Formats: sequence, structure tokens, C-alpha cells
Amino acid sequence: MSSDFESYEQDFGTLTAEITNKIGRIPKLGGEEKTQLVLNVDKQLEEVRELLEQMDLEVREIPVQSRGMYSNRLKSYKQEVEKLEKDFKRSRIAYSDEVRNDLLGDGGSSSEGQRAHLLDNTERLERSSRRLEAGYQIAVETEQVGQEVLANLHGDREKIQRARERLRETDTNLGKSSRILTGMLRRIIQNRVLIFVLGAIILLTIILAIYFNLRGR
Repeated sequence: MSSDFESYEQDFGTLTAEITNKIGRIPKLGGEEKTQLVLNVDKQLEEVRELLEQMDLEVREIPVQSRGMYSNRLKSYKQEVEKLEKDFKRSRIAYSDEVRNDLLGDGGSSSEGQRAHLLDNTERLERSSRRLEAGYQIAVETEQVGQEVLANLHGDREKIQRARERLRETDTNLGKSSRILTGMLRRIIQNRVLIFVLGAIILLTIILAIYFNLRGR
């Protein structure tokens, strides 16, 4: 699982480097060329988001004892994407001095007001996005805690089952031991009865021998 995560990391690094380079170029362009580059960056950002989703799934499959390190790395990547998205939004409404002068001429002051208004709206959207991201992060952490609790419960259940099996085996062994002891006791009693009977026969034989011997005299 970690090898898949690291593969996604490599793809993430390559894509974010390309996006950063293109975001820096957007304000310097105008017209159709800028539109095409914006669409391209937007598409690559979508690919990056899909990569983050794949990485998130991989982290959930990693054993609990190793998950913390990968979770922290994933969190930093999400923060990096947030910064890229913020820079991208700003670059879409930004122009270099040369391009702005070519496009606006004397109308630059009114454009600055529109730009400020757009930036204000962008900031609001970013704050909403951060709140959503915080809620999502809490949900992920809650899910992780739930998975850890379930894993602990599963481990406790296995321990209880093993203890029950040992008790059953002990009970079976005690039953066998009891039967063996009962059989040994029965044989001891039988042997004692047999010895008593043989002793009685021998004693009776001696008495009869003495009796007939005395009578014959």
C-alpha cells in the first residue's frame, strides 16, 4: 500500500510543479492564450484533487501503527493544493502592467475596483472552502478513530474466543482425567477384593488341611 502512496506522491509533485509554473505565466498573457492556459491549469488541478482522493484511500488501508506519518504527509499536500488554488484564482484576475495597459488604457482605475471586488469575493469563497475542508478533516479523523476502536474491539473479541477455546480444552482434559482416575480407582478396588478373596481361600485351605491332618491322627 505504501508503494502506491509514494507513486501518487511522485505524480503529485510533477503536476503541482507544472501548475505552479503555469500559474506564474497566466498574468502575463491575455485573450485566447490566457483562456487556454487557465482551462489547462483548471484541468490539472482537477487531476491533483483526484490524486489526493486516491492518496486518502491508500492512507485508510495502511495499518494503524503506520498511518500517522502518511496522514501528516497527505495533510501537507492538501494545504499545498489549497495554496495553489488560491494563487490560481488570483492569477485569473491579475494582469501584468504591460497587458493591463494594453487592455484597459485609461479605464484602469475602474478595473482596479472590479478587481478588488473580485478579490473580496474570492476571499469569501476561500474561507468557505477552508471551513468545508476543516469539517471534512474532522470527519476523516472521526472515521480513523472509529476504525481504531473497531480494530481494538475485534482484537478483544479474538482474545475472548481464544480464552473460551482454552476453557473448553481444559474442561475436556479434566473430563478425560476424571474418567482415567475413576477407572484406576475401580481397578484398585477390584484388585483389593481379589486379594481378599484369594487370602480367604488360602486361609480356609490351611485350616482344612490342619483339621484333616489332626483328624487323621
